[in-house]
Amino acid sequence: MSSSPPPDHDRQPTTAHLGWAPGAGQDVVAGSLLIAMPVLADSNFSHTVVFLLEHSADGTVGVVLNRPSEVRLEHVLPTWAALATGSEVFHVGGPCQTDAALCLARGDLLDARAGIDGGRSELAAVGLKPAGTGIFLADLDIEPVPSAQLINDIRVFAGYAGWSAGQLSAEIAEGAWLCLPSLPEDVFTPTPTTLWRSVLSRQRGPLGILRSAPEDPALN
Repeated sequence: MSSSPPPDHDRQPTTAHLGWAPGAGQDVVAGSLLIAMPVLADSNFSHTVVFLLEHSADGTVGVVLNRPSEVRLEHVLPTWAALATGSEVFHVGGPCQTDAALCLARGDLLDARAGIDGGRSELAAVGLKPAGTGIFLADLDIEPVPSAQLINDIRVFAGYAGWSAGQLSAEIAEGAWLCLPSLPEDVFTPTPTTLWRSVLSRQRGPLGILRSAPEDPALN
């Protein structure tokens, strides 16, 4: 499942002068964000923001939020494309299983239904599963009826990002990633290419200063 290279234990983070230390941030939990640090040279993840879908002792799964593609949903998923009110293209979710699609959905009616007795069971029956505050996984193999009347927007990802057991913890300890709380609008941002700096901009102290780090870590 791993999609990131093993940590380079000889590499030292180059952002120390900003007052940020490897391992800073919140504990890794599903529904949070992974922010790629400037020292992460892997082209699959450079300056990415990853929304975590699963995290356990067995490993971690998430999707990259800020890599839109040019492939339009209507050409591949015509019955779902009409629900994508904020982005009509696939997003590159990560280097694992790039031929598979994963869909995240949001909607006021979804939130209301999930909060009532038996609501989650009803949503599961139409292929919808909570994946974080205000975020739901939608099963693309189930036609979007009647779930369509509950959904305000969807975002579809080709592939995902995955880490084997213990791998992500090692990479965070090396300074490759920062884990931060997410907002529902992060997943559905209309400007995904600026999301990395936007998330860091709302942090206080040294973490906020990281938004000014150059694209090339050698320039730090």
